[in-house]
Amino acid sequence: MATLTVQLDSPIPISEQIVSGLRRAIAIGELQPNDELPPVRQLAADLGVNLNTVARAYRTLEGSGLVSTVRGRGTRITSSTEKKMTSKSASTTRVKERMTIAVVDAKLAGMSQDALNKVFHDVISSFFKAT
Repeated sequence: MATLTVQLDSPIPISEQIVSGLRRAIAIGELQPNDELPPVRQLAADLGVNLNTVARAYRTLEGSGLVSTVRGRGTRITSSTEKKMTSKSASTTRVKERMTIAVVDAKLAGMSQDALNKVFHDVISSFFKAT
C-alpha cells in the first residue's frame, strides 16, 4: 500500500488526513481497483491513532464510492473515480472553491504568481503523467 502519514498536531482532523491521503493515492494510481487496504486495527496501530478514526475515514471513502468493505473480507479499492453525487457544475464549483483556498494560502504566505504557477504545474504533472 502507498505510504500514508498523518500529522497529529495538525488542525485538520486525522480522519480527514487519512481520507485525503488515500484519495491522493487512488488519484495518482498508487492504489488501483481491487487493491486491499489494511484492516482498520492495523492501520490505526501503524499511524498511532484510534481505530474509530480509521473506521470513520473508511466509511467516508465508501460513501464516495472509492472503496467497499465486506465484513470478514476487508476493505478494497472499488473505483478510481468517485461516484457522481452531484452535477458537473457542482463538482466544478467544489474544485474551484478548494483551489481558491489554496491560492489564498499562497498569497498570504507571500508567494508570487509565478511561483504559484510553478507549484500548480508541478502538482498537476504529478497526477496527469504524459503518455
